[in-house]
Amino acid sequence: MSNDTALFLGQFLRSPATVGALAPSSRWLASAVCAPIPERGEPIVVELGPGTGSFTVEIQQRLGGRGHHLAVELNEAMATVLAERFPTVDVVNDDASRLCELLGERGLRRADVVVSGLPWAAFPQGLQHELLSAVTDAMSPGAAFTTFSYIHAVPLSSARRFRALLGERFEEVVQGRTVWRNTPPAFVFHARRPR
Repeated sequence: MSNDTALFLGQFLRSPATVGALAPSSRWLASAVCAPIPERGEPIVVELGPGTGSFTVEIQQRLGGRGHHLAVELNEAMATVLAERFPTVDVVNDDASRLCELLGERGLRRADVVVSGLPWAAFPQGLQHELLSAVTDAMSPGAAFTTFSYIHAVPLSSARRFRALLGERFEEVVQGRTVWRNTPPAFVFHARRPR
């Protein structure tokens, strides 16, 4: 078992509702989730729930030193690992519901892309609403939001409720193909233009 997998498993067992995964995401899922990051310019990219950095690696490769990458991780142990592993990433151990404040504290305008690794299907309705409101409030008008869902979570009422909430909060929501090479298999939601 890799160190990242051991850390994920330990943190999941301590707090399954906030960690939401038994192991880090695959590079195939990371590639699909990070697709909206622009190839040019100085984008502000926010990463929510980065864990040990599966998506962080992909974001950094796509940015290639451009823009600003803010990673917001609630779990202190994971935030510490992430900050040590990625010294050029602005890692903050905080709650995603404070996203507007976190951007403002850094003198940053609204986010151009928000990449989420949060376990939306594990959250109660009130928390889903609170966090997605924080996300849309922090986004520029043409910004992109991406997140993923494990295929086994599709029938859950909380997952269906989250999909409906995405449709309410964004003008465009597209579900990507299933990433079978992830454990467990997952698919990505690409949402644009927050309402």
